Parts: sequence; structure tokens; C-alpha cells
Amino acid sequence: MAEIIQERVEDRLPELEQLERIGLFSHAEIKAIIKKASDLEYKIQRRALFKEDFINYVQYEINLLELIQRRRTRIGYSFKKDEIENSIVHRVQGVFRRASAKWKDDVQLWLSYVVFCKKWATKTQLSKVFSAMLAIHSNKPALWIMAAKWEMEDCLSSESARQLFLRALRFHPQCPKLYQEYFRMELMNAEKLRKEKQEFEKADMGVGNLDYPEELLKGELARIIYKNSISIIKGAEFHVSLLSIAQLFDFAKDLQKEIYDDLQALHTDDPLTWDYVARRELEIESQPGEEQPTVKQAKAVEMGRKEERCCAVYEEAVRTLPTEAMWKCYINFCLERFAKKTNSQFLKRKRLERTMIAFRKAHDLKLLSEFQYKQWIELLLHHDFLKEALEVAVAGTELFKDSGTMWQMKLRVLIDSKSPDIAMLFEEALMHLKPQVCLPLWLSWAEWSESAKSQEDTETVFKKAFLAVTGADSVTLKDKYLDWAYRSGGYKKARAVFKSLQESRPFSVDFFRKMIQFEKEQESCKMANLREYYERALREFGSVDSDLWMDYIKEELNNPLGRPESCGQIYWRAMKMLQGESAEVFVTKHAMHQAGRL
Repeated sequence: MAEIIQERVEDRLPELEQLERIGLFSHAEIKAIIKKASDLEYKIQRRALFKEDFINYVQYEINLLELIQRRRTRIGYSFKKDEIENSIVHRVQGVFRRASAKWKDDVQLWLSYVVFCKKWATKTQLSKVFSAMLAIHSNKPALWIMAAKWEMEDCLSSESARQLFLRALRFHPQCPKLYQEYFRMELMNAEKLRKEKQEFEKADMGVGNLDYPEELLKGELARIIYKNSISIIKGAEFHVSLLSIAQLFDFAKDLQKEIYDDLQALHTDDPLTWDYVARRELEIESQPGEEQPTVKQAKAVEMGRKEERCCAVYEEAVRTLPTEAMWKCYINFCLERFAKKTNSQFLKRKRLERTMIAFRKAHDLKLLSEFQYKQWIELLLHHDFLKEALEVAVAGTELFKDSGTMWQMKLRVLIDSKSPDIAMLFEEALMHLKPQVCLPLWLSWAEWSESAKSQEDTETVFKKAFLAVTGADSVTLKDKYLDWAYRSGGYKKARAVFKSLQESRPFSVDFFRKMIQFEKEQESCKMANLREYYERALREFGSVDSDLWMDYIKEELNNPLGRPESCGQIYWRAMKMLQGESAEVFVTKHAMHQAGRL
């Protein structure tokens, strides 16, 4: 193995001598490069091979290439590239070939190889890399698309890109993304050919001898792809995606119309079709009926007319297809338009009115989802329609009795309305809901009670909550209870709550950190209490939380009542308890802290 390494290092000598001779590197730098190269060569020539060694080798060579480039720019020397850069690139390619042959399944390694070749190698070499990669990873459509795009955009070879797409579709005949990108590529090619022809005609060079078939210029190949793809891949979503691609090309108006007509004919029972047709009205320009006083007003009126046309299509859609999905499309459109910023009060009123009507109609037909009830209530609350919001909330909870979200929305309306029956409704809600979804409701009850009821009432709510909420959900409840205790009764109350909960697992780290912080805020901060909190926290989290150990050590060092002599013992306890990466992180942080103190 030593002979092989020596031979490979000697193969570098001509390029290194050139680097030194032309003044890009000093003699000392060349010696350092040779030493580093020997180390790297040894690691990729030994019997037990590791992928990281090959990656480090390649990265070192890339860094060297970039450094050579920068130094060439600095001194203005651009000769001898064949003897220097090309030699390094050839060597890196050899390393990549070895690595990709051993770790064939590593797609990221192949992609790194591609990126390197794009920057440093020739197009022919990169084409071979793509071929080798696709021979192994033919089951990944994204790689076929990448290769075809490179052929089309970088090599300007539409024929090679076409062949790649056709091969890919033999492997993946049901892949929508392949059809979409193939369709886009043929339209791009047609557009490129049309521009070429126009340039030749402008230059008066004559295009009689050049082959520009009319079918290609019209995008006939794209049309064939479209027809084949919709016969294989059904559904309005795919159809709309092809139409969206076609609309990017101005010359393809006939194709756009054909796709649009087919969409309406083939997918009348799909809400997506109606949604697309309705939204299309926003893009269609219309003639204003009469002159408007100002430009801004004219724009607002024109936009209002467009939105009315959209809603007319949606109204027809919900009559033709009265489903929850169709109403969802209609309502989402209304909400989107309402959210659009405008200075026109007329447009704001129309949008709000239209949205409210859509919600009401869907509700009457019982075709509103739980989420849309929530949207409706929020919209009503935002505009202070409290009476209507309560009606909707009542209807929502009747339909979705086991939904915590709906009960929360109803309670929110009652709280905003300052209803006297809120506590009773909280209890009613908790009777209907499963215990595992009740935590947000308990937290809302406690929050409301804090602002509207006595301290005793709020504590009663928390105690009831602890009887109902168990497991991981109780962690959040404990944190909230401790916060409330400190806000309402100060440190004494917080410590009493802490004492009552200190054996009720599970906990969060924040539960203990809060008590540590509360203690520090006291005028007569007791070190004994801080130690108690740290010790209890470490009992729960000492095997995973390195920060907790570091904070304990810093407390003993920096607190006037601390015992710096006990820091060594704490350190060794930490080393015994912390596991894996946490121990390494602790050692690093402790070393940095020690260095900072010196």
C-alpha cells in the first residue's frame, strides 16, 4: 500500500512544481500540500474504507482548486491550466468514481459528483456521470428530470432531453411530475425555435434551408404529451397543473383553450375544476359600464365586477355540486378576497357581505366543516357581531360535540359577551369531551377565572384539572399552576405549590427553573433552597441536560453564599450521570467556562 500511496503522491509533483514555479504557492505551502495529500491518500487506500474519508479528500481538492483560482485572479495569471487544474479535476473524478462504485445507493454522493462536474468538468464528462447515476437510480423520477433539464438548459440539446424523458416514462408511466416537466420542456423548445426563426427573419438571412417544422413551432409535441398524459393520469388537479404550465407561453393560446375546454368537459364533478374556472374570471379584463370619477374608484368598481363574476360561477358550482368540498372552495375564495387590502369602503363592505352570505348558505345546508365554523366565528368576533357569533357557536357545538376547538370558540364568545354562565359552560364542555383533549379547555378556564373570579376559585379550577389531566399533558398544567401561584400569592404561595407537586411526575425542566428564578428574585435569596431545586431538577433530568449541571456549578461559583469547593464533586457527578453526546457537550462547555475564568 505504501508503494501505491507514494506513486499517487509522485503523480502530483508536476502540477505542484508548476504551482511553485509560476508563483501561486510558496515552497513551504507545497510541502504542506504533499503532507496533507499523503494523509488523505492513506485513508482512501487502506483496507477498511469509510465514506467520510473520500468526502474529506474531495473537499480538500475542491478547496485547493478554489484557492488556485483566487490566486490566479490576484496575480492575473491564466496559463498552465491543463497541467494544474485539469490534473486535479481528473484526480477528483477518479475518487468520486471509486466512492460511487462502493456506495452506489447514496444519492447525495451522486449529487455531489454532479455538482462538482457542473462546475469543474466538461459537459461530456457530466453526461457520463448522469448516465451512470440513472443506470443505478432509475427508480427516482427527480434524477431523470434533473438530467433532462441539464441537457435542455445547459447543453441546449432538446433531442437528448426528449430521449431522457421518454426513457424515464418507461420506468415511471404513472408519474405526474415527469409528464409535467416533459410538457414544459417541449413548450420551451417550441418557444426557443420560434425566437430563432424570428431572429433569422429580422436579420434577413432566410430560413429556407433551416428546418423549422410548423408542428414544432405550434407546440404540437406538447399537445401530444398532454393528450397521452391525461389518458393515463386522471383527475382535475393534474389537468389544472398542465394548464398552468401552458399559460406561461403566449404562443400556446390554442393549446390553452383546448386544455381548458377538456377540463370543463372531463371534470365537471370535481370542485377543483369549478374553483379554477371561477378564479379565472379575475384575470379576464372587462369593459366598464360607465366613466368613473377617479382612477382608484374605477379600479375598485372593476375589481368588484370581476369578483361578482367569480361568485356567479361559484353559485352555479354549489348548485351543480352541492358538497362540503365545493363550499370550502367558495368560502376560501371569499375569505381570500376579504383579506386583500383595499382603500375602497365599497369593496370592503361587498366582500364582507359576500363572505357572510356564503357561510350562512353552507350552514343552512349543513355543509360546513368544523374548521370553517371556527373561521366564521372568528370573523364575526372580529367585527363585534357577538349575537350572531353566539348563534353560530351554539350550532357548531351541536354538530361537533366532541370537538375541543368548537367548545373553546363558544366559550370565547361567551367571555367576550361577559355572560354570567361561563363557569357552567366550562363544566358542560368537559362533560362532553374526552379527557385527552381537555387540556386547552382547563387552561382557558384557569385563565378566565384568574381575571374574573377570586384566588380561591382559580385554585379550585387548577385542583380539579389535576384530577382530570394526567400523563404528559399534566406537565403544561403544572407550569401554568406555578406561574399563577407566583403572580397571585408571591414566592410563599409558589413554594407551597412546588412542595405539593414535587413528587407528582412527570415534570418539565422549566418547572424547576421557574422556582430557581423565583428564589433569585427574593431579597433574602437562600442558597439552601437553590440547591434543593437544582438537586430535584437533576434527579429528573441529570442524565440528559448538560446546561442544568453547568448552571449549578456557576451558581456555586458566583453566588456569595455558594461553595466553590463543591464544584469538583458536581463535575464528577455530572460525568457519571450524563450519557452520550450530552457528556461531550458538558465537557466542552465546562472547559470553555474554565478558560474564560483564567
